[in-house]
This record gives sequence, structure tokens and C-alpha cells, in this order.
Amino acid sequence: MDSQLVARARAWRAADPDPATAREVDSLLASGDAQALSDRFAERLRFGTAGLRGLLGAGPGRMNRLLVRQATAGLARHLLETVPDAARRGVVVARDARRMSDAFAADVAGVLAAHGVTAHVFADPVPTPLGAFALKRLGAAGAAVVTASHNPPEYNGYKVYAANGAQIVPPADEAIAARIEQAAAEGLVPCLSEADARARGLWRDVEGAVGSSYLDAVDGLVLHRGAGRDLGVVFTALHGVGAAWTLAALSRAGFRNVHPVAAQNQPDGAFPTVRFPNPEEPGALDLALSLAEETRADLLLANDPDADRLAAGARDLAGRMRTFSGNELGALLGHYLLTQRRVVRPLVLTTIVSSSQLGAIARDLGARYAETLTGFKWIENRALELEAAEGLTTVFGYEEALGYSVGDVVRDKDGISAAVVFADLAGWCRSRGVTPWDYLEEVQRAHGLFLSAQRSVTLAGRDGAERIEAILAGFRERPPAAVGGLAVRGRRDYLRGVLVRDGGEEPLGLPASNVLAFELDGGSRVTLRPSGTEPKVKYYFELREAPAPGEELAVARERGGARLDALVADFLRLARERGQPA
Repeated sequence: MDSQLVARARAWRAADPDPATAREVDSLLASGDAQALSDRFAERLRFGTAGLRGLLGAGPGRMNRLLVRQATAGLARHLLETVPDAARRGVVVARDARRMSDAFAADVAGVLAAHGVTAHVFADPVPTPLGAFALKRLGAAGAAVVTASHNPPEYNGYKVYAANGAQIVPPADEAIAARIEQAAAEGLVPCLSEADARARGLWRDVEGAVGSSYLDAVDGLVLHRGAGRDLGVVFTALHGVGAAWTLAALSRAGFRNVHPVAAQNQPDGAFPTVRFPNPEEPGALDLALSLAEETRADLLLANDPDADRLAAGARDLAGRMRTFSGNELGALLGHYLLTQRRVVRPLVLTTIVSSSQLGAIARDLGARYAETLTGFKWIENRALELEAAEGLTTVFGYEEALGYSVGDVVRDKDGISAAVVFADLAGWCRSRGVTPWDYLEEVQRAHGLFLSAQRSVTLAGRDGAERIEAILAGFRERPPAAVGGLAVRGRRDYLRGVLVRDGGEEPLGLPASNVLAFELDGGSRVTLRPSGTEPKVKYYFELREAPAPGEELAVARERGGARLDALVADFLRLARERGQPA
């Protein structure tokens, strides 16, 4: 075996506070499994703007207690250096119900306390949005939330928020990463026990009033109280931590005919009824859809395990329960909030891989619109910038991967408040004698028909990461002249930060990111990027279809769907020519 890997493993083993992962290292060294050692010790999990996320296990390439302690030491040192009065203001510590989340959260609090930083700790698992809300409510210097969101059960993660209430962005992530490396090089990380930290006044429980204030704030988002409250609703928490909170928020808003999916209502980090607890994944909503048919519910609502995302469905006039795509739900919520919530200078935001539909709605309604890189860290930090610079009021932000934020209750995506606002929207629709699907058609008739699709290809390991880079490089070196019969009119290279069009270049004005987009005839586009949390390359397709005068929208949608399918097929052919596996 590689002697350097062996030395790293032994050094890690000496500092590891967890007997389970220490035994794992012992077993790997005894077995001589070179590949397993390399997977765990060749590289560290990279700390970035999404914090940390990875498989549970020993070593710096996995999520474990020593890695969490090192990350927290780096965070504590960064905050003490950069945030005024950080030690007194403290850091909010929250967690979901995954394997090891309780131990990781205790280590976060203990390391903060060892650095003299007050830890405001949630005693029980809570939704990620509540951790972000508590940060604002308590005026803390930051927050650390232990969660892997919707990843499979063998994962866990660590998400960091800045004092402004939003997730960290550069250069804060780079500065924290440097402090983490420093802490790791020192070996043992100081960590107080809960008893010692409490005795020093550095471990404080987050009081129940914070949760009550959050529910009050969510209830304040309701626009049409009383309308359509007889709707039947099926809700699933997908074995996550959102059930108690989402059900309470719906009840406060007047929705009492709610049927939880019993088998998925309690937190369970093993996720026994779903392999991949992401409401976007095929099969994840099967139990909810079955219960919706059994109860003849009007709506379906689903949170992911940490309740920061929302999937939703509604019956159409034919009585079929149909789920909305992330972009369709974004268009519905954005239009509803812009037209029903009266704001003088409204702002809506989305990402460069989400649908252009929200931008068209905003322009038609006279609202300020902004696009950001993928991720709510970018949406909320940009919202804060524009609020300060232009006196705007943020009404809504969304990303196509089922993430939505309403107003400024939470400076992150929030599946609980989004569920309440969507239910409110559906009640308002019922009071008008229409369904949310009818409302979507109204929006598309008024502001354009945008059809979208997404494909992703999993390419695991170091070889997979190199293959993903090669695919992106191939499209940069050999950009197509047309895709799906539509001419390429421009190329947005977010890594170089330029729009290439008509032989010239214009700056894009966004941070550098390995994303490439092709602008096509008629307002259509294709965007590709590596996933930030999974070993995948992702492709996003959008086709704008123009209905003929007097044409039924369903006919135009069917025609557009066929054109979109052709666009997807042709681009995947081009991707295979540039290195994607068949």
C-alpha cells in the first residue's frame, strides 16, 4: 500500500474521537484495501459554498466526527476574526434526524464552546429553515446546520450560514476552508463536553419561542385567509423532520382536512420506504399519490427530509392528480405573489438553470428581476444586495430543484412556508372556481409558454469527475452551430464570465462557475453544469413555444413537447460525441 496513505490513516486514527470510525481505519489497515484507503484518505471533502456533504465513514474524504470538529474549529476561528462580538453573539446549531446528526451537532457545539463561542443549540431535530430563521431571530454571528438534505441515507453534511442569514458565499468559504486546513494540521481539536460548556454558559438551548415566532411569520404570508379551506390535502415528510412544522403551519392557515402519509410521517434516517428521499426522484411520492387517490384529496404536498424543499400536485378539471415541475410551481407562486401581494418595488429572483418564465412574468408586471448562479446562497445574497442598493422588497425566489423562498422570513429555501403559500394559492383558485392547473394556463397564456426538461448522468469517482470536466471542455472547444434544428445564437460561458454573440463578447457580471449555456432561436436554451452535491453532469433544456392565435394551449403544449424531446435527444447525441458514455 501507499506509505503516505498509511501514514495519513494512522495520524487520523490517533486523533479520531469516534471509536466506530477508529475501528474502521484499523480494519482497512489490517485488510490492506488500498482502494478503500485511497477513497478515504487521498483527498479531503472540499469545503465550499454548500459547506460539506459526503458519505459517512472514516477519514478526511468522508463525513465523520473528526471532520466535523475540524470544520467547526475553522468556522469558529473565521468568525472570531471577522464578525464583531462573534463570541457573545454565538452560532446557532441545528440538525436533521439522519444517522450521526446528533453526535455531529454535539461536536459542533462543543468545539464552538472550546473556542469561547456561544452555541445556541436546538435540542431536537428541526427543519433546516428553522435553523436559518433562528440565526436572524437571535442575532447570531452564524449558523451551522447538520444535514444532507435529500441525499440517500448513507450521507450526511454540514451547512454554514453567515451573519446576514444567508448561506456563505466566496470569499468566506475560502477563508473558512483555510482555517479548517490549519485546524486539521494541528491534530487534536479542542471540544468541551455538554456539561462543561453549559457550566461556562457557552451551550444554550434555543427556546420554544423561536419556533413559535417562525410559525407566526409563516402565517403572516397567507394572503387569502378563509378562501377554499375545505380543500383535502395529502402531505408527506419523506421520513424527515418537517411533519410537525408543516402540519402546524397548515392548520394555523385554516387547512384542517390534511392527511399525512403515516408510514413517512416520523423522522427516520434509514428512510425505509424510499431509496432516495428526494421528492423529484421517481417513486418517492408513490405512497402520497396512493393516499391522495384513497382520500380523493385535492392537493398533494411533500417536503424533503430537512423540509427546505417542496413538491406539490393538484387535481385538474378531469380529476387527475398531477404534480408540478419545479419550474411550473415557480411560475405559479411567482405570479401569485406579484399580483396578490401589494409591494411598491417588488423583486423576484431565480437561477440561470431555472426557467425564463419568471423573468417574462416580472417584466410584464413591472417587477425587478434578477438571475444568479445555481443555489440559494446566490439568490439570497443577491436579494440582500439589491434590497440595499435599490430599495427593493424581495417577494419571491426559486430554483427549479423544488426550492422556494417567500419574502424574507428565511434567507434560504423553505419548504414549509412554500407549502402554506401554495395551499393558500389553491384555496384562492377554488374560490374562483378553477384549479391551480387552470391558473397555470392563465399565466402561460398571458406571459408565454415555456417548456422545460432536465437530464443528468452519474459519473462517480475521480475518473467520473475527470469525464465531467472533459464533457464541459468539449462543448467549449467545439460549440454546436445548432441543437434540435434551432440555431445557436449565443453562448454564455460562466467560467470565463462572458456572453459570446455575433462575434463579440460581453461580460455576464456573475462569479465564475463551470456552467455553459447555449441560446437558441426563439428564446429556447440549453444549459449544462456539474452538480454541486452529487457526481453528476446535469443538462437543462428550455423550449419556448408560441401558440397560434385562438389555439388551445394543450395543443401548443403537445407540439412544444415533441420539439423539446427532439432538442433533448439531439443534445445528448452531441454530448456523447464529446465524451459522455453511451
